[in-house]
Amino acid sequence: MGRYIGPVCRRCRAVGEKLFLKGERCYTPKCAVDRRRVAPGDKSTRRFRRVSDYGLQLREKQKARFTYGLMESQFSKYIKAAFKSDSSTGEHLILQLETRLDNVICRLGFADSHSQARQLVNHGHFLLNGRKTNIPSYQVKAGDIVRWKESRVNSEYVQTLVKDLPKKPVPEWLQLDTKTLQGTVIRHPADEELESPFDTRLIVEFYSKR
Repeated sequence: MGRYIGPVCRRCRAVGEKLFLKGERCYTPKCAVDRRRVAPGDKSTRRFRRVSDYGLQLREKQKARFTYGLMESQFSKYIKAAFKSDSSTGEHLILQLETRLDNVICRLGFADSHSQARQLVNHGHFLLNGRKTNIPSYQVKAGDIVRWKESRVNSEYVQTLVKDLPKKPVPEWLQLDTKTLQGTVIRHPADEELESPFDTRLIVEFYSKR
């Protein structure tokens, strides 16, 4: 089974829930979490142990880090900036993560997962405000325009993507033109739009004690 379940799937199993790190595959019976609902290395004969407060905080932090595909050092920079912010620490953290260029690529439906979006940006397949960019961590601003490079528009991947774009919801703070394959950042997401699948309060508590 190990050869079918890569490190990405192990991350979902480690936190005990789907983080949708493999895009469409996570909605199919092939999903590793559905096939095996125990943590990597866990055995059914182990006695149940209550998860400590630290364990709960660590799990939420890992869920956030895995969801956005960040190294610990990268995630730490975002939480440090969030602590210095005048706004809510948790909301500022999510705002920084949501306004990363690779996340915007995902939200526009140009990629099935953050890892795929990051790879596409790294390989220079997108133009940001008319200029080639390869920085996934770029923090988008209101008015920024993202579109595919002309040389990639007619590729098999993009043509397949175009057919599915109408089915994918786009956040209200973004605007997508499916004909030109261009996305525009209308504004930064409002606080009420920064809902996340993890508890930012526990993440803040985790780093507050360090």
